[in-house]
Amino acid sequence: MKNKYIKVSHISEVKFREIVRFFSEDLSATQISHLTKLNRYTINRYLMLFREKIVKICEKDSPLSGEIEVDESYFGATRVRGKTIVFGILKREGKVYTEIVPDVTKDTLQGIIRGKVNPDSVIHSDGWRGYYGLVDCRI
Repeated sequence: MKNKYIKVSHISEVKFREIVRFFSEDLSATQISHLTKLNRYTINRYLMLFREKIVKICEKDSPLSGEIEVDESYFGATRVRGKTIVFGILKREGKVYTEIVPDVTKDTLQGIIRGKVNPDSVIHSDGWRGYYGLVDCRI
């Protein structure tokens, strides 16, 4: 049977979809090998292809560059402790990145900014103390 996902493949489309499903369920190569009855080396080769494709997609989308806005917000019921803190990065007229963070300290916020924003970007913030030193830091 032909496989429309990979041009030269010795496994069927059904088996390929099984591998993808098991990969998404975070099973090991050995576990997938037992379930699909395929050689572990074959499974490892396909899992590496999946990971390489994921890396290419992530590298294409990141880092954000240009004019960037950063802000944090608290979500939850009013007058309740333990609200969920969400940190967001917006590329003006572009993509948005959000992440739930444990706190709004300088280390947490600037660590995310260093990982997601191009060093040549112009960053706009509301002046929260977590952003102090952002001008001086090397992203």
